[in-house]
Amino acid sequence: MVTRREFLDALAVSAAGMAVGSTAKSYGQILGSNDRLNFAVIGLNGRAYAHLASLKANRNSARISHVCDVDSDILKKFAGRTQQEMGEAPVSEKDFRTILELKNVDAITIATPEHWHAPMAIAALQAGKHVYVEKPCSHNPAEGEMLVQAQQKYQKLVQMGTQQRSSPHTIEIIEKIHNGIIGRPYFAKAWYVNTRKSIGFGKEIPVPPQLDWDLWQGPAPRRPYRDNVHPYNWHWFKPYGTGETLNNGTHEVDVCRWALGVDYPQRITSSGGRYHFKDDWQFYDTLVTSFEYEDKMISWDGKSCQGMKYYGRDRGSTIMGTDGTVLVDRGGYEIYDLKGNKTSEVKAGHAASSADLIGSDSMTDAHFANFIAGIRKGEKLNAPISVGNVSVTMLQLSNVAWEVQRELHLESKDGRIQGDAEAMKMWGREYEKGWAPHV
Repeated sequence: MVTRREFLDALAVSAAGMAVGSTAKSYGQILGSNDRLNFAVIGLNGRAYAHLASLKANRNSARISHVCDVDSDILKKFAGRTQQEMGEAPVSEKDFRTILELKNVDAITIATPEHWHAPMAIAALQAGKHVYVEKPCSHNPAEGEMLVQAQQKYQKLVQMGTQQRSSPHTIEIIEKIHNGIIGRPYFAKAWYVNTRKSIGFGKEIPVPPQLDWDLWQGPAPRRPYRDNVHPYNWHWFKPYGTGETLNNGTHEVDVCRWALGVDYPQRITSSGGRYHFKDDWQFYDTLVTSFEYEDKMISWDGKSCQGMKYYGRDRGSTIMGTDGTVLVDRGGYEIYDLKGNKTSEVKAGHAASSADLIGSDSMTDAHFANFIAGIRKGEKLNAPISVGNVSVTMLQLSNVAWEVQRELHLESKDGRIQGDAEAMKMWGREYEKGWAPHV
């Protein structure tokens, strides 16, 4: 049986697809009603399959003309899947810079390791491309700041992959919160739990013949190849990833920030460690963070290896106010009174499992539809980089607070750390010579 929300979710995606299929004026070009945008998908191991599914859902308005990865095995597999799903073979490239030189590519999607997100997005903007970039939009706050500046300078669109911003049921409940359904909201809690396994202790081995390790590292300082980094475990190594907080917390904390109507906090405290296993993992597996505002607070609990759920859910957000509480996740929302009694509920589908590392869903379809409509007819983006970068920077700074083991005080207008020179040194990163991004 199709629920009311499933129907509305499907309708929203369909309507967005119809909207982007009309004749419209883009930024610097006119697209006819029968024209489709040419997309290049870059970084093809995991989340890119959700990009493929969502571009297929929007195939009346977009096609995948190019696919790109530095691992030829991954590239070949994804190219074959793209041809099967889209009905036409994409051009395969190893080096994204070749794609950026092509005039017929309108937009790129970035699902690479995180150390590539901002440098690649900035280069794409400079080449005149629109960009869909997975969260987090950057590896560090300085890069996020540069990416926002580049978008403003080059005036192409950048949508960040916080797809819950395009979820009809989430949009609906956020509007209800803003209209006072739980009174004045002041405390939000976000969480994510998983049962990730140990990554062990890697060893240096020769680079696999199918992998361009130099190009994979790109802007990161050069290191020998180790056998427990590529293709997924880079998430847990500081030169390339940002830990679970940015990998998954970005989604739920962004919903909390949206619901409370806040930007940068005044203070951040963060505590945790690598408790579950002893291995090469360089971040925490357990983290508790508080983002404190003048009269509101957000807390984030991340557990990478201990699967005890909160509220029976792997992930989600609760928004608490003077008159009640909202619990919202990817499967719907529930409303509770001040004493914790459930008063109403909306189901929009199945709640996402944290074991799903691809995450194809109607939210992502709608997020791509919104991005395409932005390019074709100037529709307002649901997660423009200027908005997405606030959540990302906050969470990167929670990593900094964890590193230095003390509270951080922030400038509320831009998130910069105040009165702590040691912590502020972590605002940016060291780059391989010749690879640093510039606006």
